[in-house]
Formats: sequence, C-alpha cells, structure tokens
Amino acid sequence: MVVAVKNKTKIVTLDSPHCNITKYFNNILKSEEYNDFERMVTASSSFSSSIKDLSEGECDVVAMTGIELHGKELEMLQYECHVSGAIAPKRPNMLLISENKIDYQPKSAIILCEQKIIRRQLRRARNNLRILSIEAYKSINNIEIIHSNDFETSEWMEEQRKLGKIDGFITSKEIFESLKFNGRRHTLLPDPKEGGGAYFLPIPYSDLIILLTRKSSPKSLTRVMTEKEGETIWWVQNQILGSLTSQELSNTSILVRHRKVKSLMEEAERYKDLTLEQACHDSEGEVVDSEVHVELKIEKISKNGKRTIGIHRIIPYSKFEYATISLIRDWEVILREVSQDVPQDSYHDKIATAFIDLEE
Repeated sequence: MVVAVKNKTKIVTLDSPHCNITKYFNNILKSEEYNDFERMVTASSSFSSSIKDLSEGECDVVAMTGIELHGKELEMLQYECHVSGAIAPKRPNMLLISENKIDYQPKSAIILCEQKIIRRQLRRARNNLRILSIEAYKSINNIEIIHSNDFETSEWMEEQRKLGKIDGFITSKEIFESLKFNGRRHTLLPDPKEGGGAYFLPIPYSDLIILLTRKSSPKSLTRVMTEKEGETIWWVQNQILGSLTSQELSNTSILVRHRKVKSLMEEAERYKDLTLEQACHDSEGEVVDSEVHVELKIEKISKNGKRTIGIHRIIPYSKFEYATISLIRDWEVILREVSQDVPQDSYHDKIATAFIDLEE
C-alpha cells in the first residue's frame, strides 16, 4: 500500500500478518500533525520491488517490519538506501488463547505454538504441558491440511480449541483482533508478577517498524514519523542479531526498551533486586534520574526449557552504543563457554557435557 501526501512524499507500507503497518499509518494520518496529508492506495508486491521503486524515486519512504529486512541489508545497500528511522513496538508480546492462564493449565494440556523460542519459554514456565509446533501436532494426528498463511493457521487452531482437541494456542494480537476471536486471551508479558515468576521475552524484531529512505534523502523526511525509542531498539537489535542465521534467530529472545529511573527503582524495590538498584546510581552512589536508561535482555533456552542463558543490562542512554558493543563481546564469550564440554580438572574427573546445546 502507498500513502501519498500533498508535498509529493509517498510512503509504501509492507504489511505482515502480525503487524498491520498500513492500519497504523492510516490512524496517525488522522491526527492534527498530519493535516496536510492525503491518502492514495496502490499495490506493493514485495520487498525487492519496493526497494527498487524507492531507489528509482517512485516512492520516498518504505515502512516495513524489522524482521522483513533481516538478511536483506546487502540488497538495500546495493540500491543506495538505508534505515533512517524506526517506530517502537506497540504490541510486541504474543497471546495465549485459552480458557486458562499458563499457571492454571491442566497437566498434559496441549498448546500449539509456531515460534520455537516461545515454545521453550512455555516449557520453562510449565514442564508438565505438551507444547507442540503446528507441524508436530499435525504429524501426530495424521492431519494433512495445508494452510496458505498465518490467518488460516490461526483460524484452524481456534477450531481445534473449540472442539476440545487442544487447550490453547499462541498467536499475535494483530491476528487475534483481525479474526475477531471471542476466546479468552492472556498476554505473555516480559515482567514476572513476582520474583522468580514466569516471564516471556519477545521474539526478535517483534512488532518493530522501520523506515527506509534513499541515502540522498534529507533527514527531515522521516523526522515527524520516527521515534527515539524505536531507533534505539532497531540499532541495538540490528547490532546483536543482524549477523545471525534464521536458525540462530529462532532460538533467541530479546527485549530492548527505554526505562525511566523511577520505574527501575520501583521494580528493584518490588523484587528486592540490589543489582538493579545499583544500576541506577552513579559512581558516587547518587541516584541520577535525569537521563532515560536503555534496558536490554537477551536469552537462549534449551529445548526442554530447563536451562537458560542470558544477559540483562541497564544502560544510560548516552552510553548505550558503546555498552551494546561490549555486551556483544560478553555474549559471544558466554555462548562459547556454555556450549563446550567441560574439560577434566584431573584424571579422576569425567568430562561433563556442555551446559546447553545451541544446535538443538
């Protein structure tokens, strides 16, 4: 879809089943800030055609999800385009569609989930449930139905739930609202209700909208649309995840967000977390609340959900770029160490297997 403005600026939106970018832009164009905008609709088929149109001047901005650009940055650069802005995720957390919350599911309840990392997070929360991928469930029950898109898949899972064949399934809020499901929904939140409780970090680039322009375009072109938090999230996630394969990406969860010191201090008090509290003090022990902080969490989980490795950092906004590079180095060391067999300290010892298998 293309949204055109009176000053000839055109925005091409590439929607995904889990993020309706066109709907988002149509909503913001109704605000007073966009009074001079008018809308025009045309078809846009793919990333390749859109980036070509952007390069040739057929449009001025391409709005798309961050995951859509993953692995395609070389193609973007070949057309002399770049990411000039980003919009912070509004609904990054997935939903559990079920009559019961995850803590109150009956033993051996069947829950379907397409995302590998979410399945592992669910197993970590409850190890006595049957958390299955859609393909595994179909194979077990000899179901040969083929779905052409995520909307059809979610409709089919809802039918299975209503028939009592499964107890619940995982989907996005966008699909839930688009299909107008009337079942109970439970958001998989990244913050536990109490210390040690279940939590669910978002999947990579979840609900993150990025804005592509030509390198020759003025920065003011996307200034009215872009958000500082969105730009931070894109920069950090692209630095950490940009070089990962799709297989590595599927077993990675990440949360990047801006936090005020007041909310961090309240969280530290609620969870009795001294480390988090100390992250809000300067070198002299004073609480500095004038600067926004960047919270960064990244995790990998074993297949059975019993082992988790992760990093949690609280970084002042003015230092987040340097701190992210440092975090990447620390993360690489951690992954290397925990994925190796533990050597013998003496000939009496046995070689211990690695803490976690990153290939499973």
